[in-house]
Amino acid sequence: MPALKIAIDGPAASGKSTVARLVAERLGGFTVNTGDLYRAVSWAALERGLDPVRDAAGVVAMLAELDLAYRIAEPGRLRLHLNGRPVPQEAIRAAAVAAVVSHVARLPEVREWLRQRQRDCCALGTVVMEGRDIGTVILPDAPFKFFITASPMERARRRLAQPGEVAAGATVQSVAAEIAERDRIDSSRPVAPLRPADDAITINTDGLTPDEVADRVVGVIRGGPRP
Repeated sequence: MPALKIAIDGPAASGKSTVARLVAERLGGFTVNTGDLYRAVSWAALERGLDPVRDAAGVVAMLAELDLAYRIAEPGRLRLHLNGRPVPQEAIRAAAVAAVVSHVARLPEVREWLRQRQRDCCALGTVVMEGRDIGTVILPDAPFKFFITASPMERARRRLAQPGEVAAGATVQSVAAEIAERDRIDSSRPVAPLRPADDAITINTDGLTPDEVADRVVGVIRGGPRP
């Protein structure tokens, strides 16, 4: 099979990251989690003592100091590097980063700065790229586009099951409220709002295992019926 570009979009905690990884494994390609790029920029800002919520200008100015790129770590796996060093997953997935990443992601200068860095990943081979604007902005020419979603309560339960991603004492209800606010911010931003591409296949993952969702995605890519 020739190298493919596959776009998977969806809101926070919809399961798209797990599905993208499974699809890439089955197709012998790479997964590109574009959300980690925004998390890495947010983490870099916090490490420099910036407040991304109140100091957008500081975040934008900081970009000139950053070298952020995915590199092949081993066959079938990419690793995100910031200024020549691997980015620690536990750091960019901390609650402090989660609290500000939407504010960073809504900055047009940040999105433009990251756009070509995301597209460059396609030179590495078959790429399953997941995020919030892949099918609409980053890879509008991708032959396969999917929009993965789930109910807010289901997404809250998934987020609670991921250690370190929520603040201590969080409940399903509080996390669901945070997710709803994240959806509001992502869907209403003036630049690259969260929405399915016009030609994307939408899959609601409520009641489905990640393997079942990946089966549907791979089935379409291999010429099967659309779900």
